[in-house]
This record gives sequence, C-alpha cells and structure tokens, in this order.
Amino acid sequence: MREWSKEKMSERKRYIETILFGNPDRIPLQPGHPRESTLAAWYKQGLPENMNYYDALLDILGIPNPPAPKKESFPVDFKMIPQFEEKIIEHKDGHYIVQDWMGAITEISDKYDYTYLRTAKDFVTRKWHKFPVETREDWEEMKKRYNPDEPKRLPENLDELCKKLENRDYVITISFNGPFWQLREWLGFENLCIKFIEEPDFVHEMIEFWTDFVSRVLARFIDKLKPDAVQISEDMAFKAHSMISPAMTREFLMPSYKRWVKQIKASGCPIIDMDSDGYIGELIPIWIESGINCCVPVEVAAHNDIVDYRRIYGKSMAYRGGIDKRAIAKGGKEMENEVMRVVPPLLKDGGFIPGCDHGVPPDISWPNFIEYTRLLAKLTGWL
Repeated sequence: MREWSKEKMSERKRYIETILFGNPDRIPLQPGHPRESTLAAWYKQGLPENMNYYDALLDILGIPNPPAPKKESFPVDFKMIPQFEEKIIEHKDGHYIVQDWMGAITEISDKYDYTYLRTAKDFVTRKWHKFPVETREDWEEMKKRYNPDEPKRLPENLDELCKKLENRDYVITISFNGPFWQLREWLGFENLCIKFIEEPDFVHEMIEFWTDFVSRVLARFIDKLKPDAVQISEDMAFKAHSMISPAMTREFLMPSYKRWVKQIKASGCPIIDMDSDGYIGELIPIWIESGINCCVPVEVAAHNDIVDYRRIYGKSMAYRGGIDKRAIAKGGKEMENEVMRVVPPLLKDGGFIPGCDHGVPPDISWPNFIEYTRLLAKLTGWL
C-alpha cells in the first residue's frame, strides 16, 4: 500500500500534487459522474431522491473527514456571441428536428429537447442534417460571432473575482475546444475530413483564426487568475484509431497546442488536460511533445491500456479515469479485477486519479457503484 504525505492538504493542493507526481496526503476520490438517466435508475435502486449522490456515497461508506471535491469552472465564455436561436423545425415519428445554439440542424428523440444539446446532461444520440459553415460566405459570417474583446465573455467584476480566488482551497479550471473539435462544430465531421484533403489552406485559416481567438480571450484574464488546470476538449478518435493521422495532427493541430501551452504555463497554471474519447495511443506522443501533461478519460473499450501507457511514457503524462465502465457494471469479481489491474500500478508512481472511463451509464447499478467506490476509497487512502 502506498504511503501518503502526513500533511493535511486542501483539495486544491491534493489535486495538483497528485497530477504532478508529487506526494499527496491522499488521492482525490473521483469515482465518476452519473447523468440524468443514471440518477433516475439509482433513485429506484436506493439512492435517496433528496440527496446528492456523492454525499450519499460518503455517508454510506462512513468516510471520516470526507473530501470536499469542490471543482469550479471559471466563468469565461469561449462560445459564439450571439448564439443561434434554438428552435424546433419539425416533429415527427418520435423525433425533433431542431436548430441548435451552434446553428446546426440536428435530429434527436422527442424524449429530449434542444436543451440537451447544450451540455452532456444525458446520453443523447443525434443525427446531423446541416452545419452552419458550408461556404466562404458562411465562414465570414461565423467569424463575426467570435469577437475576443466582447465584454460578455468575462464577468464585470473580473479583477475583484480574481483577487478573491487567490487563496482558494479548491480547484479552478477553464476549458475550451481544441481546433479539431471546434472546426467539426462549424463544418461537420465528414465535411471537415474532406476539407483536410481538398482545401488544406482553408482548414489552416480556420484553425489559425480559432487559435488566435482563444489566445486573445486567455490574455484578458489568465495572468490575473492563475487557474489550476486548463482542459482542451478535442474528441478526435474512433474505437481503434485517431480521426486524422498523427502526421496531420502534427501539421494542423500541434501549432495551436504549442501556442496555448506556452501562454497557459507562463501564467503559472501547472496542469493542461487533453479530453478525447476513443483510442488515443497514436496521439499521446504528440500531446506530450506539445506540453500537455494529463489525459482524460482513457476509454478501455477503445483499446486504451492505461497501464501500458504508463510503462511507455512514464511520468511524461498523467491520467484521469481509465477504469472500464463495463467492468463496473458487472460488479463483483470482474469489477474488482479491473480496479486492481489499473489502480495500484499507477498509484505507485502518482500522476493518476482513478475513475470511470467516461460518464457513468445507467447499466452501472447504485449497489455496484457503492462497492466500486468503496474499493477506490480503500486504495486512495480514504478508508
């Protein structure tokens, strides 16, 4: 069993010490985050409806001096201003066709509405019919929605808020889309992939615009704030390969990462997360070379082996997640085997916060989630 620091730490210091391969007093207890359908199932399986699931876990497990994993996103807006009008265009055969806030025409089950397209409240399957950027004229219009100096992007009391947060004991993060993710929102996945080949100069132009926009928004506040972590959202991998080749990633995306990393690290921020679903084995070396030092969620079903990644890349990359959601759902010995396969080897070195390898789905029962969290709590120093 790992020996922990005897110093009693704030959640902020504990998080930073863990990710940076330091000596925390414990490892943050972050088993995973359920979505609406998962919580609905758990309420039927014993989770009290008037209680937060995490508070209920701590109560059931009887963890003394429980962690208070307060983690807040700083209120900065990298989205388009103004957004498109959200509206239902058509309703038929159990589906809505809607215009979402990004200007895409999207089809979803009428079990949901367009508010589910704003954030990942649940596991919502969708079909895209049209994207907002199809022509050069569309692109020129879209650029008008990304003024980095727009006052609404930051709180009016920016200086006061940053001063207030200087001595915080919890983690403050900021997040924004990487270039692949952002261009996919403008163009659509298939259209973007075609343009990489047929119109590479146009793709470079859009990426340079996005890179400069993010950099200029960051420049307005990051030196005043010194966030604890910055997360780049960049879903760019399938089940067994990245969506574009490593060579194309280096050519088109890496310059953005390097520019942002230099700016972020100059502010004093120690952690830069890369959030990508799918198989990331081809991409990790590029991210390391770019200065990114943490990956999430490291999905096992996509052939990611977090233990093997640690063997290959050592302390050049930290990880969050990495525990197979399918094994957690099965519970019992399969769950235990998966946790023990992953957690002890990585905790030995540090640079790892174990958790479910994506949003917690509803096939993970409340009793199984309790037992899984109990095992995590023992391994991470809470029990």
